[in-house]
Amino acid sequence: MKRERIRHSKKYILKRLSGYVLEYKFRMMLALVLMIASNALALAGPELAGRAIDCITAKGGVDFHGTYKNAALMLGVYALSAAASYVLTFVISDISKKMSMKMRSDIFSHLSKLPTSFFDNTQTGDTVSRITYDVDTINASVTTDVLQIGASAVTVVGAFAMMCTINLKLLCVFLVTIPVTVWFTKHKTKKVEPLFKARSKSLGELNGYAEQMMSGLRSIKVYGSEDASLSRFDSYNKEAAWAYYNADYNACVVGPCVNFINNISLTIISVLGSLLYINGMISIGQISSFLLYSRKFSGPVNEAANLISELQSAFAAADRIFDILDRPSEKADDPDAYALENTKGNVELKNIVFGYVPGKTVIDDISFKADAGKIIAVVGPTGAGKSTVINLLMRFYDPDSGTITVDENDTIKITRESLRKNFTMVLQDTWLFSGTVAENIAYGREGADIEDVKRAATAAGINDFIESLENGYDTRLDDDGVSVSKGQKQLITIARAMLNDSNMLILDEATSNVDSQTEIRISEAMTSLMRGKTCFIIAHRLSTVKNADCILVIDGGKIVERGTHDELLAKNGFYSAIYNSQFE
Repeated sequence: MKRERIRHSKKYILKRLSGYVLEYKFRMMLALVLMIASNALALAGPELAGRAIDCITAKGGVDFHGTYKNAALMLGVYALSAAASYVLTFVISDISKKMSMKMRSDIFSHLSKLPTSFFDNTQTGDTVSRITYDVDTINASVTTDVLQIGASAVTVVGAFAMMCTINLKLLCVFLVTIPVTVWFTKHKTKKVEPLFKARSKSLGELNGYAEQMMSGLRSIKVYGSEDASLSRFDSYNKEAAWAYYNADYNACVVGPCVNFINNISLTIISVLGSLLYINGMISIGQISSFLLYSRKFSGPVNEAANLISELQSAFAAADRIFDILDRPSEKADDPDAYALENTKGNVELKNIVFGYVPGKTVIDDISFKADAGKIIAVVGPTGAGKSTVINLLMRFYDPDSGTITVDENDTIKITRESLRKNFTMVLQDTWLFSGTVAENIAYGREGADIEDVKRAATAAGINDFIESLENGYDTRLDDDGVSVSKGQKQLITIARAMLNDSNMLILDEATSNVDSQTEIRISEAMTSLMRGKTCFIIAHRLSTVKNADCILVIDGGKIVERGTHDELLAKNGFYSAIYNSQFE
């Protein structure tokens, strides 16, 4: 089921973003002061330039002293303005760095608290896109664009004030085009906003599909589905490209159009200024200053269109990020929940009913008991509900009705952390992180030394392979363990599970990725190591569960048969049919 997006208003987004900005309020204040100083100093340039020109065109002859003086002052203010901008760049970069770190840390931290259902319904690539691309988009706008808007405001106000002091007639002509510019910009902004949201969405979908294809590339090749996969990728790629085009085109067209409107104003000002000069109502220097100030005024107005477009992109990105941050965390433990300690491993499920989607039951009134130290196998066809049982045991989900107890303790009343620490899991999908072999095996076991690691690896039948590596246990596994085979990866994760000293063990298709010979070796080691532990085995290959104390056969969310391997074969029922089909 596709996860429903949380939508946010611009007011809400601004409020949330301001929280991040205010964490660096002193740096932002410094940036604001530097920005105002830089732009205020730059505003003196056109006035000084006009004075220098008037010194050259003076009736009494060229005033070289006045020209040099104004030129020197102009050079000085521009140098100070540049220095302030230079320092501002470092301040902004520092703020951007810290905001990116903080925002990504918040997202990653919250992701670790979200319920399993979120990840079941969200593509990994889309989530990664939010952590990377969307965060970068926001930071670019919050730090650079917001301050640029502030700088533009200072420039516009200052330029307007200076134009008022030069000539009001020229100002009136200049102001005629402003309403047209504002109307056009506002009109295009409304059109651009949904386009940027569509751009962010399409990019997330593209990344999500690409991540799926990369993880399943081997299967794609095996089934000869490269063309079909490429065709679908092209579809996502074209959609993303068109989304980018539509957003960028409509955003970029604003600037040239606004610039054209302003150039019309400039042309009229030049003609009127010439007439005023002929009539002795204005100097050439004043005309030059006015034209320069009009450019300073128009520049930010033109840039505003692009800035607004970038802000729209930032709003779209922020909407996607807060969609994650505002997702409710995994349901909190009950206020009176307690830690599970010194477990024996007696597990019981009573009348469990559960469905991932309301109205669609996956587990229908399942009950069974696993005594301490016993091996319980859960088998059945794909989609029968086998893995769901494990999800409920680990409290990745809570049952809709019924109770699950460990040593007669209701798991609802137990803290999730303590419950999960009392289980050790080996999943079908292996996971290795970038680190040494020893670090991967010791993961989750604090204080484990190399001898502990080696004993676990030996028991898992992987020690000889590890010792044959160039650096042995210090060999680094990068990119999710691409340097070892899939079967060897599984053996490493099994060794990791063996190292954890818990009384309850869950094996979810734990031997599905190893060959038969390796499977036998692992099974022998597991038989010894699992002795005295309560074990739950999820398996498609029924040869791996022959020695289980009890086999639960699930079909359609119900337990249809239960018993030992021999008892179930003797019944000649559902289990027998599945078993015999695997050996025909």
